[in-house]
Amino acid sequence: MEITSQCVVALTWTLKDTLGETLDELEEPVDFLVGGHDLLGKIEEALQGHEPGARVDLHLEPEDAFGDYDEQLVFLEPRSVFPAELAEGMTFEGLPAGATSEDAPKDALYTVTEIYPEHVVLDGNHPLAGIALRLHLKVEDVREATEEEIGRGSAGTGFFKLK
Repeated sequence: MEITSQCVVALTWTLKDTLGETLDELEEPVDFLVGGHDLLGKIEEALQGHEPGARVDLHLEPEDAFGDYDEQLVFLEPRSVFPAELAEGMTFEGLPAGATSEDAPKDALYTVTEIYPEHVVLDGNHPLAGIALRLHLKVEDVREATEEEIGRGSAGTGFFKLK
C-alpha cells in the first residue's frame, strides 16, 4: 500500500542534529497517522507516495520542525512553589500553583533548566526548538487508518506533537 493522507504508517528512524550527533533512535516501528496530528507537515509531505521498505532522508530547518528558540518562553519562578524533590530536566505541564509569571502560557510544557536556592528557571520551548534536524526514516508498514484513529487525529503517538 502506498502512503496517502488518512493512512497509518509504521516508521523507524534516526534523528540527528546538523553536527551528526544522534538525538533519538527509534529501532522498533511506531505507528503514526498521516493526515492527523502525529507527524510534522514536512515529514508527511516527504512520505507521500512511498511504500513499505522505502527510506527517506530529510533535513528540517527549525521553522519546519519545532520552531525557533523563543527567549520569551523562559521564566524565573520562586523555588518555594516547587516540590522538594526537584531536578534539572524535570517537566511540568503548565506552571505550578503559586507561580508569578503572569504572561507565561498556562498550558505549555515547561522544563526545569536551572535550580538556584531561591529560584527555578523554567523553559517553555520544545527541547528541539532552534535546532535544524536530519531525519533518516524507514517505512516499515502502511495500512488504512481506522475510523477511531481518523476521529482522534492520531494513531496514539505524539512524538512530533508540538503542544
